[in-house]
Amino acid sequence: MNMSSTDCIFCKVANKELQTKIIFENEDFLAFNDIKPVSPTHLLVIPKKHYKNLWEVEDKELLGKLLHTAKEVAKQEGLKDGFRTVINTGDNGGQTVYHLHVHVLGGRFHKWPPG
Repeated sequence: MNMSSTDCIFCKVANKELQTKIIFENEDFLAFNDIKPVSPTHLLVIPKKHYKNLWEVEDKELLGKLLHTAKEVAKQEGLKDGFRTVINTGDNGGQTVYHLHVHVLGGRFHKWPPG
């Protein structure tokens, strides 16, 4: 199931090679706390299969499931007052880890535009 890049830190998390507290896991995805949170709740939802970023994904069903998983994680974490989802893609998009992931941010008001 896990197709990974050997030097990808998120693949190592998905393959349980790096220890982190998993908040949510199913067959295709897992979620864990961001190590540099910018909100009281800042989780990352990743596919277990390696995709460099959003540009690489052609599977519409996977993308739908990824967002659905982000919603379920937000619900599980009690973000009933709202939350923000962010997918950074490429250098100019602010991507720093090249494994597709969704940031789930909550627990405070998030201004617009985000900066």
